Amino acid sequence: MADPSHLTVPGTKVAQDLKLVAGVLQDMQDSGQLPLDPMSPGIPPAVFGAGGPMLKQFDQSTVVSRKGSQAPTPPLSVKGIGNKVAKPDYSESKIVLAMVGLPARGKSYLSNKLMIYLKWLEYDVKVFNVGQLRRTRAKQKAQQLGIKEDHNAAWFSHNNTEANLSREKLAHDSLEMLIQWLKDGGNVGIHDATNSTRARRASMEARVAKETGIQLIFLESQCDDPAVIAANVALKVSSGDPDYKGMDPEDAKRDFLRRITEYEKVYEAITEPHLSYLKIVNVGAQVEVSRIHGYLQSRIAFYLMNLHLKPRSIYLSRHGESQFNVEGKIGGDSLLSPNGEKYMHALPALIKDNIGDAPLTVWTSTLRRTIQTASELNYPKLTWKSLDELDAGVCDAMTYEEIEQAYPDDFANRDDDKFNYRYRGGESYRDVVVRLEPVIMELERQENILIIGHQAILRCLYAYFHHLPQVDLPYIKIPLHTVIKLTPKAYGCDEERYALPIQAVDTHRPKPKGSAPVVHASAAREYYTGDTELKV
Repeated sequence: MADPSHLTVPGTKVAQDLKLVAGVLQDMQDSGQLPLDPMSPGIPPAVFGAGGPMLKQFDQSTVVSRKGSQAPTPPLSVKGIGNKVAKPDYSESKIVLAMVGLPARGKSYLSNKLMIYLKWLEYDVKVFNVGQLRRTRAKQKAQQLGIKEDHNAAWFSHNNTEANLSREKLAHDSLEMLIQWLKDGGNVGIHDATNSTRARRASMEARVAKETGIQLIFLESQCDDPAVIAANVALKVSSGDPDYKGMDPEDAKRDFLRRITEYEKVYEAITEPHLSYLKIVNVGAQVEVSRIHGYLQSRIAFYLMNLHLKPRSIYLSRHGESQFNVEGKIGGDSLLSPNGEKYMHALPALIKDNIGDAPLTVWTSTLRRTIQTASELNYPKLTWKSLDELDAGVCDAMTYEEIEQAYPDDFANRDDDKFNYRYRGGESYRDVVVRLEPVIMELERQENILIIGHQAILRCLYAYFHHLPQVDLPYIKIPLHTVIKLTPKAYGCDEERYALPIQAVDTHRPKPKGSAPVVHASAAREYYTGDTELKV
């Protein structure tokens, strides 16, 4: 009998199994054992995460829209809007996630993506890159002692005894820094190195076992796709990697390929049955899971299983200007204004000119202004309840002036901490981030997607792809009648904006104190060496 803690998951097998399960659940629904709720064809039920009832087939004729407040102001008996939402207590979550794999197999890509995802969910995460620690110490040695080390392919040879000892010490020291950082309050420390021998993994396992409450997971990235390996090699030698700074690109490529050959001579894939590990083959084509336990470990595994490297773009657009936008009211479920209808008519041509004949799926919220904006787009459409605008609770359908007059203290408190402040009977930005997690999971699985959404929702999604801090998230400018094109890259996200010349009100409220958030498009990797954080 197979070990239930060990699971191999080929990509096509997952799809077949989920279809079978979906069929069983459909039979249960038909027999009355499950509540009737329309589902999108080919999308698994809600129990499997992003799919199911919240990802419904778009059908404007059956949309049930949320109604705005009928009263211009809330009852006088309501005192105060709400309160600040505390950051979740993740203090008990302590994980060492050790990468395993040959160079140019996507280890740093996976670790960087995981770091951004977990930080977006407010876990404290750092990547401890052994290669960067090696370069930092070599630079210090050259400056202090005048000794210059040449880290060419020969330095990585298993026959180079002195270099072997140096590499093992670097890996050990990096792990010690990581463990100390976890003790100081961190949640997930990623040990980014090859960790490619059983002896190295056994040493790491023995060291972590000495610590109480710290778990060890290995993440092995295997790749036998020549195109992916070639692209990773090209990225390594052309993106300003410090190992090859100032070197001729062809010479750098030859040296890096020789380095890979040296590692291949001693590489041992994970076969140790007692280890907790994930094995990712060709970035998601196949996933092997062994002895993954607990909430955070499972969350990490599920996220990594959804990643892929297919070229794609994600388009973000707010709905066209609404009647409530013109009146200065928040929330509600109003239809488009005349200018909003102009945007609705112009949007299909803009999207067609940009994407051509490539496949595209349009996602909207369940609110009428997003559905109306998407109505003339000739693409498959899906609605998400999770994409509905931030719920303003008792302040729904009020203007900011009315809110300030009725609740001056709470109005000021929300301006003081907009991310954490929750409307009475409504939501905070932090609440929205939590409910958008299934959307993020599905976005990572999909290819070209156009999301027609709301200001707060698009701010949260935009912050995820650009890795922006939560404190800046509520002040990201997402103007009306503008399409934002995001193209994920290996270590960043390219952005283009297309603003249509259709007049609209400006609903952006700037940050009361300090400057507005600035996005710097970057393809850099973030590393931590103990003394400082570096980007290379």
